[in-house]
Amino acid sequence: MAVVRYLVEDVDRSLPFYRALGFRLADRWGPPFAVMKGHGLSIWLSGPGTSARKRLKSGQLPEPGGWNRLVIPVKDITATLARLDEIGITFRSRPIKGPGGQQALIEDPSGNPIEIFQPREDAA
Repeated sequence: MAVVRYLVEDVDRSLPFYRALGFRLADRWGPPFAVMKGHGLSIWLSGPGTSARKRLKSGQLPEPGGWNRLVIPVKDITATLARLDEIGITFRSRPIKGPGGQQALIEDPSGNPIEIFQPREDAA
């Protein structure tokens, strides 16, 4: 199973978001860390106080955000986004059509980008 680590500001606030995307809580190691599993993927949510959030020797402080992203394929982008809209997610973009299908860019509660992708019908 592939693993992605996402830095988050608040693990408890992030859990409902990832559940709405079809992930389940697999493990919890105190308030600052949770493991979510689904879609053949394990997502490690690392909050303040975890080793992944410690200041580096260079002085940089790892933080959430950026543009690299997890892509979650869905069968019905409209229904998926409606469920996420109900829990108040932030959209970076509403659905955009491209040669491979449609995508929408959303953010988890800490600002990490997630791409919701519905492939073209002939590509599914």
